[in-house]
Amino acid sequence: MQLSGYRLLWLQVLYDLPVTSKAKQKAATEFRDFLLGLGFEMAQYSVYQRACSGKEMADTLTKQIEQNLPRYGRIHILMVTDRQYEKMKTFHGTEEGMRRRKRENPDQLTLF
Repeated sequence: MQLSGYRLLWLQVLYDLPVTSKAKQKAATEFRDFLLGLGFEMAQYSVYQRACSGKEMADTLTKQIEQNLPRYGRIHILMVTDRQYEKMKTFHGTEEGMRRRKRENPDQLTLF
């Protein structure tokens, strides 16, 4: 079966969590670690993304995230097709602190 750019999806989780106390800092760190455990990668601070093989997988991940929401803060989940994602434009600042190394493609992408 050939994979379609309209069937493959990217799930992005964008969040703003308070870190005004030790307990809230811990909750924010636990949520971040939870996303990493699900296979998400950091796109930028408080923005994590993951490729999904289809809507069913994206829906499953969304439900898992909903079941593990921190008590405080705002979380948005954005689902876009691979075709939409490839049209994204990315800009990098010129200051050394803004530069990140170019992201390397993984050796192999495992789709379920």
